[in-house]
Amino acid sequence: MTETIFTNALLILPDTLQRGTLVIRDGVIAEISDQISHAPGAIDMDGAYLMPGVVDVHTDNLERQVQPRSNARWPSRSAFLSHDAQTAAAGVTTVLDALCLGDLGFDVERIKTFRDGMRDIDALADTGLMKSEHFLHLRCEMPATDVLDLVDPVADHPRVRMISFMDHSPGVGQYADMDFYRMIRRKGGHTDAQIDARIETLTAQRENYRRPNRERLLERVRHLGVSLASHDDQTVENIAENVADGIMISEFPVRIAAARAAHASGMKVIAGAPNVVRGGSHSGNVSAADMVREGLVNTYASDYVPAALVEAAFMSVALCNITLPKAVAMITANPAEMARLPDRGRLEAGLRADFIQVSLFEGQPVVRQTWRVGARVA
Repeated sequence: MTETIFTNALLILPDTLQRGTLVIRDGVIAEISDQISHAPGAIDMDGAYLMPGVVDVHTDNLERQVQPRSNARWPSRSAFLSHDAQTAAAGVTTVLDALCLGDLGFDVERIKTFRDGMRDIDALADTGLMKSEHFLHLRCEMPATDVLDLVDPVADHPRVRMISFMDHSPGVGQYADMDFYRMIRRKGGHTDAQIDARIETLTAQRENYRRPNRERLLERVRHLGVSLASHDDQTVENIAENVADGIMISEFPVRIAAARAAHASGMKVIAGAPNVVRGGSHSGNVSAADMVREGLVNTYASDYVPAALVEAAFMSVALCNITLPKAVAMITANPAEMARLPDRGRLEAGLRADFIQVSLFEGQPVVRQTWRVGARVA
């Protein structure tokens, strides 16, 4: 039996903060005590926070490592390992790698990232080399002509924990503002003539493919027991369609009305942690902090910055007037439940010993150490 004792820590428990001791045996949380241990070998945490390891249900960080510059693609295996190291350093012990399936004509490299990512996770998952535990979040572009062919071979993959139904067509969701859409495409090096032609094509493509693809994908995955999410919900009507289709997670709603409708309908709502840290959406959409203040958000996801999760949780205490245990649950227990991983996400006897040490520097939370299944990984 291997036992490690961490004492003189400020433990972030499901409902309270408690100064005391955490005992780990064979990779499992064995005991939680409000006493200070004087056992030989007990590790003094010097009053630092100990909290559950972070569970990230949506990160695009792998894409950032694969393509660090617009014209420079990094070798996929090296990129995956770099991504893994960054997630662990950010306190993320469980990560759902969000891979995009379906090409709308501007992001063709994403299909290669999806295929390489699937290959790399299969090759690395059981080697013991990765610091975080990796699962899959399949992001399916509903208006894409190729999405069903891409999803079908991987839908049954044992690491798939979430499937989201996306629509990044111009004029809807995240790209409801056509001026913003054109600006993004210009930054990608496209001319106005190319953008206008693509908008015309994609508008017709959405009309022809979005709903049929959605119905076929629902039929394909409904029996799999994975969590189904919508993406960038804009309207009350979007929410009604989701509920009718049995999709009960609203990921990154872009308008407050959609978030309110999702909450009222019993859907779980995911907001972007970078939205909180930056003080608002990078694309002019609803403020995540405003949604949290109204009690509309269940979970934060890192979206594109893994380190944003712990920072957003601590910021939310003052910014959104919620308790630290409730804020921490938004990046630990709640996403673990969403991803159907009941063995983690809380400091509780009998659960996996996934946890992190956090200290504050001038109010800034700093992840100092990360443990997964009782072993230090960062």
